[in-house]
Amino acid sequence: MEYFTGLDVSIDETAICVVGDDGKIAFETAVETDPAAIAAALRPYADRMRRVGHEAGSLSPWLHTELLAEGVPAVCLETRHVRAALSAQRNKTDANDALGIAHIMRTGWFRQAHVKTDACYRIRLLLVQRRNLKRKFLDLENAIRHSLKVFGIRLGKVSRGGMEKAVRESVAGDAMTAGLMDCMLRARAALWAEYLTLHKLVVQLAMRDELCRRFMAIPGVGPVTALSFSSAIDDPQRFRRSRNVAAYFGLTAKRWQSGTSIDVQGRISKAGDPDVRRALYEAASAMLTRFKGIDMIKTWGLKLAKTKCHAKARVAVARKLAVVMHAMWRDGTFYVGDPNASADDIDTMNAAKRRRLSRANS
Repeated sequence: MEYFTGLDVSIDETAICVVGDDGKIAFETAVETDPAAIAAALRPYADRMRRVGHEAGSLSPWLHTELLAEGVPAVCLETRHVRAALSAQRNKTDANDALGIAHIMRTGWFRQAHVKTDACYRIRLLLVQRRNLKRKFLDLENAIRHSLKVFGIRLGKVSRGGMEKAVRESVAGDAMTAGLMDCMLRARAALWAEYLTLHKLVVQLAMRDELCRRFMAIPGVGPVTALSFSSAIDDPQRFRRSRNVAAYFGLTAKRWQSGTSIDVQGRISKAGDPDVRRALYEAASAMLTRFKGIDMIKTWGLKLAKTKCHAKARVAVARKLAVVMHAMWRDGTFYVGDPNASADDIDTMNAAKRRRLSRANS
């Protein structure tokens, strides 16, 4: 008899359920969330263990790698599939979830999630923390602006470098408010300094990576977009076609069809990594509005904006960029947006872009 196992993983404890190929429960327990403890609990069934499934989560990159190192045939499952399969259960408990995952393993009705390499997770962590610092900085800056409105002080359009001086001058006559704003401004300056440190690291990593430099030859694609895309894909060979990448990041339309009378095609699905989708959208917006040169994708997007709207054109261009970047990665090719450009023109544009990034980095 072959055995299939489901793991319901939490921070402190993991529920384990082992079922046979006849569907009957062979073993149930709960152990500490530790790969060695899980492997020890499954050791009596190791010789005939077919699959061990666990749902994708925050602990999955660490747990999956360690389970494989322990010799456990671990499979990381996509969360949406597991949630749909377990939604039929009347009572939701850790033990029932482990039993449901075990039956999913037994029937084979699952989609395996890709566990990225450790380097990809480190780059993603850098990008996430960079974004978090920038958001906190903007929240603090907006809080300063909003709190001063109580006294009728409206800062208006003030540059980022001149905001501190404007705030100090506006509250100079009030000792209490000046002391309070002084604390807020010091916190704002500290957040901005740490954000610049992480942003500099992002630029340096992108400039050292040959693939990211090829991506940044595309108008509108900068270091953040290039690193976000490469770390999210990890392995280009896991996509059979480049156009599947657009669906993977939720840039394709949803469809609801039933019978002959219902066939609704809605807005984009917004599935997958929201950070990559946001970066691609911003790159598409920069290509359509800021880039002044000639580019085939830009020309196509501007024509689409005239017939549809600019927002839909940006989404369409973002979808096109995802497909093009994956094809460049898979085939080892370079991007040439202007069909009439010579090799010298392309080298000149790339050199100018590298100089701009170097100035921003310094």
